[in-house]
Amino acid sequence: MFEHRTKLRTRYSEVDRMGYVYYGNYATYFEVGRVEAMRVLGISYAELEEEGIMMPVIRYEIDYRKPAFYDEELTIITRVKDVPRSRIRFEYETQNAKGETLNTAMTELVFVDSRTMKPQRAPQVIVDAANKYLKP
Repeated sequence: MFEHRTKLRTRYSEVDRMGYVYYGNYATYFEVGRVEAMRVLGISYAELEEEGIMMPVIRYEIDYRKPAFYDEELTIITRVKDVPRSRIRFEYETQNAKGETLNTAMTELVFVDSRTMKPQRAPQVIVDAANKYLKP
């Protein structure tokens, strides 16, 4: 399993009237975690797009346990458990500074050729990076 931790601090604009981080912001937090995790693996979203590879999210699930609040430091733990084929699944856990789990989530992305807009196999650079961590 590959795991990466990204720290971020919640901003005032992300909080609702109840003082909680608005639920919709977590998708953005997970994107930050996903992009940073891929960067650690030596993979750049910008370079993939330049090569004609897009990665739209086709599935998103989240289970909320506790709220996050304004100016709280959060850790977004991003995990990949399987070598991607035509799709890649990322699992997330959001923790507060006390190490409490606030939520768990999952996104599934599909690799798409930007010229044809059709699914394709995972680029070899991603498969190679995943294999470093995911081989038994």
